[in-house]
Amino acid sequence: MTAGMEEAREYPLAPDVPMSLISRLRAPDMLHTGPVKMRDAGGPVVMVRFGPTRFAAPIAVVTSPQGAHDVVAGSDGAFDKEMTVDRELRKWFGDSLFSLPHEPWLDRRRTLAPLFTKKRVETYSRCMADTARDLATVWLRAGTIDLARETRRLTLRVLGRSLLGVDLGDRTEEIGPQLTRELNFVTKRSVRPVRAPAWHPTPARHRMHTAKKFTDELIDEAIRAAREDPGRDAELIRLFFETADPETGEPFTDQVIHQELGAFVVAGHDTTATTPAYCFWVLGHHIDVQDRIAAEVGALGDRPLHVRDVERLPYAGQVLQEALRMCPPGPAIGRMAMREVVVDGYRIPAGTNVLVGNYAVHHDPGLRDDPERFDPDRFAPDRSPVHTRWQYLPFGGGPRRCVGAHFAMLEATSALASVLRAVRIESVESDFPLATPFTLVAAGPVPVRIRPRITAAA
Repeated sequence: MTAGMEEAREYPLAPDVPMSLISRLRAPDMLHTGPVKMRDAGGPVVMVRFGPTRFAAPIAVVTSPQGAHDVVAGSDGAFDKEMTVDRELRKWFGDSLFSLPHEPWLDRRRTLAPLFTKKRVETYSRCMADTARDLATVWLRAGTIDLARETRRLTLRVLGRSLLGVDLGDRTEEIGPQLTRELNFVTKRSVRPVRAPAWHPTPARHRMHTAKKFTDELIDEAIRAAREDPGRDAELIRLFFETADPETGEPFTDQVIHQELGAFVVAGHDTTATTPAYCFWVLGHHIDVQDRIAAEVGALGDRPLHVRDVERLPYAGQVLQEALRMCPPGPAIGRMAMREVVVDGYRIPAGTNVLVGNYAVHHDPGLRDDPERFDPDRFAPDRSPVHTRWQYLPFGGGPRRCVGAHFAMLEATSALASVLRAVRIESVESDFPLATPFTLVAAGPVPVRIRPRITAAA
């Protein structure tokens, strides 16, 4: 809710969350369940303080649809990407579409938007179906696999080929842990009330620099190869070469291209891997849903899948939407209040870090029946809407909704269809362990059994 300073003072201050200091310190480390606990303890808008404001900025945790709307829907400068994590991302990785504050972001977004039109995304996504089909064959031979590891391999292979024009091959085993190490470092620095100075050497910082050197060299290699070989299959990088910097009118420098590609890879590898991992795991407990998807894919025939087939797989789309509701890769959205603001009827002071817990919104029993139950029919077209726009935020919302949302949905649907047309998945464990090193990821191995899919024709 946009309100002037005088009007804002008519509203009550957001209450302090009634939790012990230890609980408050631990909760931000769990960006999915932490806001749930805070909502249950204090309500839909609470202040989380860690000590005197001059030493540690408080966090306002927002867990209501109206609150989510008030924080992320507007573009009047009340909120911006100046939260601690955004500043840390810019410090360690440079400027990118993900971390830039509003004014420079606006020009960058307008410039890069054509790179993510439906036609372009189809070009980037064309290798997903083939890669997933090939991996399904490998999985079937293995018999038992770890979904967390295998979907990360799948994602990195596709990101390498579609975004970088590089076949990562065996490097997928090494790059995944390096990317996770980088994100974990930034996240831990961001949630700590007190951080070591940037110049201070620590073992964690050494590990982070080693990881970043590895990924920097990979991205630089891709940019260099694309410049040296214009015929190379590196569509996105070539488009960057042809795109002008909105501030200078000159082509993007390799440094800017590097920063944007790095953001796509670093932010995209976890988010894109988590969704199919969770989806396959939950389907391993719902064989009937698997079989229904397999029948839907089977109706397309034996030909290789194309990204245009996605629109002919509506039930697979419902399954993915429900998986994203239950396990949104981005479990929270961060902003900073740039002035005194009102959020869902509560006043929040200027300079407050604001965290919108969209995982908490997705799992709120006051908003939907039995939210912990996996039910793809919640999204069936003949069902009454089960949510408003601000009750379902797997890709964020407002002007800064994820630019790669369409890309992610195409990838995930293609992967789901390509794998389930060939194999049946049986989950071994009853729980899907979760952690938030930055985004929501599997906290450990997710073992499943892979069986051949027996069709009626067979």
